[in-house]
Amino acid sequence: MRVSIHWTYKHPKGREVKLQSDMMPAKEALFLGEDFEKTGRTKEIIFYDTSDQAWTKKELQKLLKGIETEPQEIVTFFDGGYDIQTHKAGLGIVIYFTQSNKQYRLRKNAVFEEINSNNEAEYAAFWLLLQELENIGVHHTEVIFKGDSQVVLNQLSGEWPVYEDEFIRWIERIEVKIKELGIKPSFEPISRKLNKEADQLAFQALNGTDIDSRLELTQE
Repeated sequence: MRVSIHWTYKHPKGREVKLQSDMMPAKEALFLGEDFEKTGRTKEIIFYDTSDQAWTKKELQKLLKGIETEPQEIVTFFDGGYDIQTHKAGLGIVIYFTQSNKQYRLRKNAVFEEINSNNEAEYAAFWLLLQELENIGVHHTEVIFKGDSQVVLNQLSGEWPVYEDEFIRWIERIEVKIKELGIKPSFEPISRKLNKEADQLAFQALNGTDIDSRLELTQE
């Protein structure tokens, strides 16, 4: 969950100014809000989430306590590789998330058959990603989707038009699942170089290597 901090700064001589921060993880915002209060010059601290809903400090603390066992701060990557000879697609997905104050990385790949293009393979990879998000219990939270497919991400965001019937079917299925899970999506096209984890998983799938792992990440 990401929020911005809105607060009023009061100068010792009585002057006041209203200030606002950028969006940041809710835990970081609470930490900063409490630090602002220690100065004795801050009042009326309110936190606003990405839906523009307002939260007091106590309300936000209670919310975070209630959801700390659920996946949060979710950043995902996906990629689809296509074999034109076999009409098979290798799919690769990576999910980074925080749960119970621990950080995890999930990596998974799969093979889909009867795929007709590389773009369709990318849609299939995105669908696999949504299925895995559902499996780990993601719901009613923000999710950042990253991939090197400009077509998929720009069509899903509505930036680009969709004409192909097979893509329309994928998009309809994906939109239903996103709504069902209550996900607030953010689509971020990235370069192939920055998507190398998912790309490697897709390549391994096409070459018969199955990957399905969950790793707790430790801070050095």
